[in-house]
Amino acid sequence: MKLPDAVIVGKILMGLLALLMVMHVLILARVIPYDVVWGGNIKDKSQLYVFEISALVINGLFLVITAIKLGYIKAPKLNRAASIGMWITFAYFAMNIIGNLSSGVSWEKLLFAPLSIVLALLSLRVAIHQESP
Repeated sequence: MKLPDAVIVGKILMGLLALLMVMHVLILARVIPYDVVWGGNIKDKSQLYVFEISALVINGLFLVITAIKLGYIKAPKLNRAASIGMWITFAYFAMNIIGNLSSGVSWEKLLFAPLSIVLALLSLRVAIHQESP
């Protein structure tokens, strides 16, 4: 069985990461209620800012790592770090599946758990990608 093309998978991954970042901005702007994320554990504005800004930074970092890994960002000195970063990205989303499924918030179980599965699989495919010499 042939694996899907890593470049196409990477483009899908980067698109989903960008959409996640938009979602977190909308949560910060209170367009989307913050009780649908983080297991409903955000208690006040300061927690909201810490959690959501952290999510933006993490997803932005994953986006940059993916872009370096696939050669969209030319940074030869960072290629090894990007390869390691892709495995960390995969592990993050794999662990996120558990968190989403164990959440008391139905949105996390119904929407974000399947999304985390997709993001984990996409990240895994990009992580195992080897550039052609």
